[in-house]
Amino acid sequence: MRLRGLPAVLFAGAILAAPLGAQQAADNSPDAAFALPDAQALADFNPNLRKATAIVNGAVITDTDVEQRLNLVIAANGGKIDADEKQRLRLQVLRNLIDEKLEIGEAESADIKIADADVDQAYNRVATNFKQSPTAFGEFLKRSGSSPASIRGQIRGELAWSRLLRRKVEPLVNVGDDEVKAVIEKLTASKGKDEYHVGEIFLSATPENETQVMTDAGRIVGQIRGGASFVAYARQFSEASTAGVGGDLGWVRAEQLNDAVAPVVTKLTAGDPATGVSDPIRVPGGVAIMALIEKRQVLAANPDDAILSLKQLSMALKPGITQPEGEAIVAKFRKATQDMGGCGRADAVAKDIGADIATNDSIAIKDLPPALQNLMKQLSIGQATPPFGSAADGLRVLVLCGRDDKPTLAAEPSFDAVYAQMNEERVNMRARRYLRDLRRDAIVDYR
Repeated sequence: MRLRGLPAVLFAGAILAAPLGAQQAADNSPDAAFALPDAQALADFNPNLRKATAIVNGAVITDTDVEQRLNLVIAANGGKIDADEKQRLRLQVLRNLIDEKLEIGEAESADIKIADADVDQAYNRVATNFKQSPTAFGEFLKRSGSSPASIRGQIRGELAWSRLLRRKVEPLVNVGDDEVKAVIEKLTASKGKDEYHVGEIFLSATPENETQVMTDAGRIVGQIRGGASFVAYARQFSEASTAGVGGDLGWVRAEQLNDAVAPVVTKLTAGDPATGVSDPIRVPGGVAIMALIEKRQVLAANPDDAILSLKQLSMALKPGITQPEGEAIVAKFRKATQDMGGCGRADAVAKDIGADIATNDSIAIKDLPPALQNLMKQLSIGQATPPFGSAADGLRVLVLCGRDDKPTLAAEPSFDAVYAQMNEERVNMRARRYLRDLRRDAIVDYR
């Protein structure tokens, strides 16, 4: 289930700590004790032989639908997916498409219609998340074996389900003023502590299928640590309300996180694919995978937010330059820039060695490539980086002329913001039950 299309919240799913008096995520339905006796198979059964085509309450899912969604996930992995993993992903994508058809069908029965303009607006936001224009993003999708129509279909389903929940589920949810005040007091008391910018993937599970869900989550972790996109996996597979924004949970403090999640997140390494993504974590209602994107301390200077004043010296290299010639130019470039004595002489040095010079007085460290971020944090005012570049792009050196370190100020949590977060958490719990009931009543014909 996805509340895709709702804003990212601080109390999504069962990842975050339940506020005082909050409803529990555990499903106490009569089905919790449902069991079947052992049965002897009357014939061999191989689910992998089933074609990935289905009709869900009359709505058709084609092989093309499955392949286009699957190819987007594969593209996020750089195409490095073995045959077994690809088959598992295909089955997961098919399950997601079945849920999507159920959500769209239920919304249509409630006479909920999504305007094309709303889909276009959301599609443009997705393109921006990929740092591409809508046109360039569409070309990227086609090259990857997917299509703009596939993404737009997913967006339309997200918006329809979101509006259905707001109409039929949200009015049934209640959050007390005393509960909100208790959470605000807890957040205010933690002022000055570390904050964590985290991503989440939440997979629902029951006691009967928890082992399989943990196994699936472990495979997802392995793919992400191997270089796959956390955002892409979150968008396709997460069942939290943050799926529509790539699992981005925003900035949280340890006290806001579920007791099982908090100690894990605080030990992750921000931005590192190997140590910045958690192992699967059992949480109420399912399994969580957490990623630490950034870390900061409230009211303390965050090095990643520092605004730099830089001068860049650049030098083009002639086509066909040999290795010895290149090494000689690099050595000359290095000596001239390392000994120049700061930004005051950068223009003169650039003129002497035939380099171009440019100035940028307002670039944040976090906007630089990762390798340069680490390097700039170690430089003092007036120092220059070693030369970097390539034969095709030429050589460059950055000179640090100034740094503006600004403290991170945390806004006091407002009543309305906390109320909205708690309200959405409870909508999430009811929505998972809603989708479960739709699955039970569905007629799915596999072809």
